[in-house]
Amino acid sequence: MTGHRIALLPGDGIGPEVVAEARKVVEATGVEVAWTHLDWGSAYFHATGRMMPTDALDRVREHDALLLGAVGDPSVPDHLSLWGLLLALRQGLDLWANERPVRLLEGVPGPLAGRSPADVDMLFLRENTEGEYSGVGGRVHEGQGHEVGIEVSVFTRAAVKRLMRYAFELAAKRRGSLVSATKSNASRFGYVLWDEVAEEVAADFPQVRLERVLVDALAARMVRDPASVDVVVASNLFGDILTDLAAALQGGMGVAASANVAPGSGAPGLFEPVHGSAPDIVGLGIANPLGCIWSAQLMLERLGETRAAEQILLAIEETCAGGPRTRDLGGDATTTEVGDAVAAAVERLRRG
Repeated sequence: MTGHRIALLPGDGIGPEVVAEARKVVEATGVEVAWTHLDWGSAYFHATGRMMPTDALDRVREHDALLLGAVGDPSVPDHLSLWGLLLALRQGLDLWANERPVRLLEGVPGPLAGRSPADVDMLFLRENTEGEYSGVGGRVHEGQGHEVGIEVSVFTRAAVKRLMRYAFELAAKRRGSLVSATKSNASRFGYVLWDEVAEEVAADFPQVRLERVLVDALAARMVRDPASVDVVVASNLFGDILTDLAAALQGGMGVAASANVAPGSGAPGLFEPVHGSAPDIVGLGIANPLGCIWSAQLMLERLGETRAAEQILLAIEETCAGGPRTRDLGGDATTTEVGDAVAAAVERLRRG
C-alpha cells in the first residue's frame, strides 16, 4: 500500500473526542492514511486486567506512528494505567526523546501580563526512558509502621549522550541556545554525569551556546523572562514538570502537544496531547482539540509530510487568531466546532 499506517489509540476520558478532531484535520490534508483503531485503556483493563494486550508492542510496530488521545480513569489507580500503557510503550519502543514545542499563539490568552507571542517560543527535549521514571525500586515491610519505599533514578551515559546530541542538533537549527536543566548541586551522581556529558557533546557544537541551569532557577526564569529560553534539555522528571509550566505559559494544557520519538531508529513514534483524560468534562463537548491536532501535525512532520504539517500549523494559528475557541481559551465553541474550523482552514490552504 501507499501512504502511512497510523494506529489510533483514543484511550480514556476526552481522548476519543479530541482524537476524532485530529483525524478529521489529518484527512483534510489529503495525505493518504490507513487508520487502525486500538481499544486499549481503562475499559480494556476492566475487561482483561491489563491496559493493553501482551502483543501490544508488536502490533504498534506494524504501523508508522501512533496517535494517542489520553490515558487514565478514576476507576484505575494512576500508577497502573501509566505503567500499564504509556510508559510501557515509551520504554518498550525505546522512544527516548520527548519533544514538546511551546509557543504562545496570537489570540490565545497567556497568563503573563505584557508578554507577546514572540516572547514564548521554546522547544523542550525530555529524556523519556530512564532517569527518575526508570521503574527501579520497591517496597518492603508493606503495611507496617516501618514500611520503606525506594525509588532509584537511573542515568546511563549512552542515554544522556544520545538525547544531548539530538538537543544540540535542534538548537543549532533554531537560535543557537541550549539550556541543560539539572540539580547537580544536590544530586551529585546522576546529574553530575549529565553535566559532564553535556560538556563533552558541546565540544562538537561550537555554534551553540550551552547553559547549565538548576531546574528551580530555570522555572523562575521561564516566568520572569521566557524570551531568554530557546531549547531546553532535561531529565524525565524535570522535563515533565517544566513542560507543564511551559504549557501554562502558552495558554493551557489544552494547547500542548508532544512527540515521543527515537530519531534514526525506525521505531514508530507516539504522538499525544498532554492534557490528560479530564474525566470531569467527558461528553460535554468542550474539550480543546488543539493539543491533539498539534500532535498530529508533529506526527505528519516526522513522517516527512512537510507541506501537510505546515498547513495544519498555519490552520491552528489562523483558528486561534480569529476563529472559534473553546472555553479554556476564552471562547464558547465546542470541540467539534474548533476541529471543523481547523479542517476548513487546512482545505483552504490546500487549494492555495
